[in-house]
Amino acid sequence: MKVGVLIVPAILLSWSARPAHAGPITFLTALPVASSQAVVRGQYFLIRATDDPTPAERDLTVHAVPVAIAVGATPRLALFGIVPIVTKSIALTTPIGRITRETTGLGDIVTFARYTVYAVDMEESTFRIAPFGGIKMPTGDSGGSDALGVVPRPLQPGSGSWDGLGGLAVPYQTKQWELDADTGIKKNTEADDFRFGDEFFADLSFQYRVWPRQLGAGVPAFLFAVVETNVISQGRNELAGASDPDSGGTRGDVDLGLQYVTTSFIVEGIVQIPAVDEPNGAGLRNDYRFTAGVRWNMALPF
Repeated sequence: MKVGVLIVPAILLSWSARPAHAGPITFLTALPVASSQAVVRGQYFLIRATDDPTPAERDLTVHAVPVAIAVGATPRLALFGIVPIVTKSIALTTPIGRITRETTGLGDIVTFARYTVYAVDMEESTFRIAPFGGIKMPTGDSGGSDALGVVPRPLQPGSGSWDGLGGLAVPYQTKQWELDADTGIKKNTEADDFRFGDEFFADLSFQYRVWPRQLGAGVPAFLFAVVETNVISQGRNELAGASDPDSGGTRGDVDLGLQYVTTSFIVEGIVQIPAVDEPNGAGLRNDYRFTAGVRWNMALPF
């Protein structure tokens, strides 16, 4: 998975006359992008995690504002870039009392490409199979400090490492509903004697048009109800070659949201509730995640 580095000069873009499609909210890999089109998505993420099995009574809050751009380079090739701004803070009880540690800054930029290897276009539906692959670059600070010293690596805006990701996206769209799925892995590398555990992820999104019930000429906008699920399994982190028993684990979310879709922009929001939350050891458990955002479809002059 979310600021001005990826600004596109306005002179190169114009509003698209094509209708905007729905698409998944919590993941980007299956986002519909047409040839000679650009999709700009700005989102806000809130993560809350307070279920702590230890006496530290940890209280974690994460705010993130990722800006993503997807460009249809050819009818089959789409290019993606994500630039996040992140704030992470954790309050915990220590022998010297209750303390809060916090970091804010540019996160790690992610770029990847998606190529459609199989496509079926019918009068009432479309189907795609598209592998994707890319890298996460260490653009975020991974060694920030506060009054108590260097902040632990999981609280830093960046990871410090060059990481690879790859997988498969499968979207299926009709006039009434859309189904999107992806699955993949993220291979993390070591930086400064620290390595985050590798990640496996799988996502599923179902969008159903609830208004208008019947399509007709001149309909300017649509409302979609969205149900999604996300599963992520992460290995344990390593510090100087030693595994951290209280890191990594498996989480599965059930998400409920809405999308307001017009011919040029989409407004969307979704709440993610953990259905499965099994961190390793004394890892912190999630309360909920919330995402809201706006997406614009634009036409490129080539």
